[in-house]
Amino acid sequence: MRMNATGRVLHDPKGGSFRFDAGAVCLDFAHTGGEGKYEVFESLRQPSDLAAWLAQPPLAVVMTDAVTPGDLAAAKSLRQAIWDAAHARADGRPLSSEAVAILNRAAAEAPLVPELAADGTTAGWAPPVRATQALSSLAREMIELLSGPFAGRIRECASDNCPLVFVDTSRPGARRWCAMERCGNRHKLRALRARQAQ
Repeated sequence: MRMNATGRVLHDPKGGSFRFDAGAVCLDFAHTGGEGKYEVFESLRQPSDLAAWLAQPPLAVVMTDAVTPGDLAAAKSLRQAIWDAAHARADGRPLSSEAVAILNRAAAEAPLVPELAADGTTAGWAPPVRATQALSSLAREMIELLSGPFAGRIRECASDNCPLVFVDTSRPGARRWCAMERCGNRHKLRALRARQAQ
């Protein structure tokens, strides 16, 4: 149930997969699909898909109330606002008023409430557990990210064809790639081939 443990395996519709750590659960959530050209990456097609994503660590949310189509629509709206805000921050642009309003509206809902188990050694979420609470917690994390000490470290992958965003929590603040084993290695290989061609 640790909110600070991040990362997911992303699947490319053309084949292959790789582990991507966005550095924040809200940014992991932003990479669950999208609109337009990102529709091919959509992983939240049904309310049950949202429930399954939220049930995975680090959130490990077990819903006591079923996820509804309205919850799914709200989740996709929040996901797009997180995506737009992260890209705006990475590009040094102002955040759109629409993204800010969606983040604030989601954050205004009651968040997930942690609850210590009777044994005092494990924790979960206090019931009732609803999708709106999980979305509120994701929105609050994004607000903290945008207004906190790592706000200037929200980055887009340096690859010319990779739109993934992450928060660079490395000590030197020098992370450039979504994942070294994906875009970082591709860049190294292209650089090597260019040197060999000279």
